Amino acid sequence: MSEYRVRSSGELKNQGEIRKLHPNTSIPKIWGSNVCDDLGIDPVLGSPPPTPSGPYKTVVRNGAVEDGDNWVEAWAEKNMFSKHTDGDGVVHTKAEQETAYQANLDAQVALSVRTTRNVKLADSDWHGFTDNEMSEEMTTYRQALRDVPQQEGFPNEIDWPDEPS
Repeated sequence: MSEYRVRSSGELKNQGEIRKLHPNTSIPKIWGSNVCDDLGIDPVLGSPPPTPSGPYKTVVRNGAVEDGDNWVEAWAEKNMFSKHTDGDGVVHTKAEQETAYQANLDAQVALSVRTTRNVKLADSDWHGFTDNEMSEEMTTYRQALRDVPQQEGFPNEIDWPDEPS
Protein backbone atom coordinates (compact mmCIF):
# COMPACT_ATOMS: atom_id res chain seq x y z
CA MET A 1 0.00 0.00 0.00
CA SER A 2 1.38 3.40 -0.94
CA GLU A 3 1.91 5.83 1.89
CA TYR A 4 2.47 9.58 1.73
CA ARG A 5 3.61 12.29 4.11
CA VAL A 6 1.52 15.46 4.08
CA ARG A 7 4.03 18.32 3.98
CA SER A 8 1.88 20.79 5.92
CA SER A 9 1.14 18.53 8.88
CA GLY A 10 3.68 15.69 8.73
CA GLU A 11 0.83 13.17 8.91
CA LEU A 12 1.14 9.85 7.08
CA LYS A 13 -1.77 8.93 4.85
CA ASN A 14 -2.60 6.36 2.17
CA GLN A 15 -3.92 7.23 -1.30
CA GLY A 16 -7.56 6.95 -0.26
CA GLU A 17 -7.03 9.34 2.63
CA ILE A 18 -5.17 11.79 0.36
CA ARG A 19 -8.06 11.68 -2.13
CA LYS A 20 -10.51 12.48 0.70
CA LEU A 21 -8.42 15.54 1.57
CA HIS A 22 -8.97 16.75 -2.02
CA PRO A 23 -12.61 15.84 -2.75
CA ASN A 24 -13.06 18.25 -5.66
CA THR A 25 -9.77 17.44 -7.36
CA SER A 26 -9.36 15.07 -10.27
CA ILE A 27 -6.35 12.94 -9.38
CA PRO A 28 -4.78 10.56 -11.93
CA LYS A 29 -4.21 6.88 -11.18
CA ILE A 30 -0.41 7.18 -11.34
CA TRP A 31 1.10 9.72 -8.97
CA GLY A 32 4.36 11.17 -10.26
CA SER A 33 6.40 13.92 -8.64
CA ASN A 34 4.26 16.63 -10.28
CA VAL A 35 1.05 15.19 -8.75
CA CYS A 36 2.74 14.87 -5.35
CA ASP A 37 3.92 18.50 -5.55
CA ASP A 38 0.42 19.69 -6.49
CA LEU A 39 -1.09 17.76 -3.56
CA GLY A 40 1.63 18.86 -1.12
CA ILE A 41 2.72 15.33 -0.29
CA ASP A 42 5.86 13.22 -0.40
CA PRO A 43 5.88 9.46 -1.03
CA VAL A 44 7.16 7.33 1.83
CA LEU A 45 9.46 4.59 0.57
CA GLY A 46 9.49 1.19 2.20
CA SER A 47 12.47 0.10 4.25
CA PRO A 48 13.17 -3.29 5.84
CA PRO A 49 12.70 -3.50 9.58
CA PRO A 50 15.88 -4.01 11.59
CA THR A 51 16.49 -7.24 13.45
CA PRO A 52 15.49 -7.03 17.13
CA SER A 53 18.45 -6.84 19.51
CA GLY A 54 17.15 -9.52 21.87
CA PRO A 55 14.77 -12.46 22.16
CA TYR A 56 12.00 -10.52 23.92
CA LYS A 57 12.15 -7.43 21.71
CA THR A 58 10.04 -6.56 18.69
CA VAL A 59 10.29 -3.96 15.94
CA VAL A 60 7.29 -1.79 15.05
CA ARG A 61 6.61 0.97 12.52
CA ASN A 62 7.30 4.41 13.91
CA GLY A 63 6.31 6.95 11.29
CA ALA A 64 8.71 8.13 8.60
CA VAL A 65 12.11 9.80 8.56
CA GLU A 66 13.86 11.89 5.97
CA ASP A 67 16.76 10.11 4.35
CA GLY A 68 18.50 12.50 1.99
CA ASP A 69 15.91 13.58 -0.57
CA ASN A 70 13.39 10.87 0.34
CA TRP A 71 11.06 9.95 3.15
CA VAL A 72 11.38 6.32 4.31
CA GLU A 73 9.58 4.12 6.84
CA ALA A 74 10.95 4.50 10.36
CA TRP A 75 11.18 1.65 12.85
CA ALA A 76 11.41 1.45 16.64
CA GLU A 77 12.39 -1.41 18.91
CA LYS A 78 10.11 -2.20 21.84
CA ASN A 79 10.03 -4.71 24.64
CA MET A 80 7.49 -7.45 24.00
CA PHE A 81 6.48 -7.48 27.66
CA SER A 82 6.15 -5.03 30.52
CA LYS A 83 4.95 -5.16 34.09
CA HIS A 84 1.20 -4.54 34.28
CA THR A 85 -1.86 -5.17 36.42
CA ASP A 86 -4.80 -6.95 34.81
CA GLY A 87 -8.49 -6.23 35.34
CA ASP A 88 -8.59 -8.55 38.38
CA GLY A 89 -5.79 -6.63 40.11
CA VAL A 90 -3.19 -9.34 39.47
CA VAL A 91 0.30 -7.97 38.79
CA HIS A 92 2.14 -9.64 35.92
CA THR A 93 5.90 -9.10 35.88
CA LYS A 94 8.02 -8.79 32.76
CA ALA A 95 10.07 -11.84 33.81
CA GLU A 96 6.91 -13.92 34.39
CA GLN A 97 5.62 -13.08 30.91
CA GLU A 98 9.00 -13.83 29.30
CA THR A 99 9.12 -17.20 31.05
CA ALA A 100 5.62 -18.12 29.86
CA TYR A 101 6.41 -16.97 26.32
CA GLN A 102 9.64 -19.00 26.23
CA ALA A 103 7.85 -22.06 27.64
CA ASN A 104 5.32 -21.79 24.80
CA LEU A 105 8.11 -21.50 22.20
CA ASP A 106 9.90 -24.50 23.72
CA ALA A 107 6.66 -26.52 23.66
CA GLN A 108 6.21 -25.74 19.95
CA VAL A 109 9.80 -26.79 19.19
CA ALA A 110 9.37 -29.93 21.29
CA LEU A 111 6.22 -30.84 19.35
CA SER A 112 8.08 -30.38 16.07
CA VAL A 113 11.00 -32.53 17.27
CA ARG A 114 8.65 -35.27 18.49
CA THR A 115 6.86 -35.21 15.12
CA THR A 116 10.20 -35.64 13.33
CA ARG A 117 11.09 -38.46 15.70
CA ASN A 118 7.72 -40.17 15.10
CA VAL A 119 8.23 -39.98 11.33
CA LYS A 120 11.68 -41.56 11.69
CA LEU A 121 10.19 -44.32 13.85
CA ALA A 122 7.38 -44.92 11.37
CA ASP A 123 9.90 -45.07 8.52
CA SER A 124 11.73 -47.85 10.33
CA ASP A 125 8.65 -49.81 11.49
CA TRP A 126 8.95 -52.30 8.64
CA HIS A 127 12.08 -53.70 10.34
CA GLY A 128 9.84 -55.05 13.09
CA PHE A 129 7.36 -56.98 10.94
CA THR A 130 6.89 -60.58 12.03
CA ASP A 131 8.44 -61.94 8.83
CA ASN A 132 11.53 -59.78 9.26
CA GLU A 133 14.02 -60.08 12.11
CA MET A 134 15.10 -56.67 13.42
CA SER A 135 18.85 -56.24 13.70
CA GLU A 136 20.50 -55.18 16.94
CA GLU A 137 21.63 -51.93 15.26
CA MET A 138 18.03 -51.11 14.24
CA THR A 139 16.75 -51.91 17.73
CA THR A 140 19.39 -49.56 19.19
CA TYR A 141 18.54 -46.86 16.65
CA ARG A 142 14.82 -47.03 17.38
CA GLN A 143 15.44 -46.86 21.14
CA ALA A 144 17.69 -43.84 20.60
CA LEU A 145 14.83 -42.17 18.70
CA ARG A 146 12.45 -42.88 21.58
CA ASP A 147 15.02 -41.37 23.99
CA VAL A 148 15.33 -38.06 22.06
CA PRO A 149 13.03 -36.16 24.48
CA GLN A 150 15.26 -37.20 27.39
CA GLN A 151 18.39 -35.63 25.85
CA GLU A 152 19.87 -32.81 27.91
CA GLY A 153 19.48 -30.11 25.22
CA PHE A 154 15.91 -31.09 24.26
CA PRO A 155 14.12 -29.52 22.43
CA ASN A 156 16.64 -26.98 21.11
CA GLU A 157 19.75 -29.14 20.77
CA ILE A 158 19.13 -32.61 19.41
CA ASP A 159 21.75 -35.24 18.68
CA TRP A 160 19.85 -37.35 16.15
CA PRO A 161 21.00 -40.98 16.00
CA ASP A 162 22.29 -42.26 12.67
CA GLU A 163 20.01 -44.75 10.96
CA PRO A 164 21.84 -48.02 10.35
CA SER A 165 22.23 -49.08 6.75
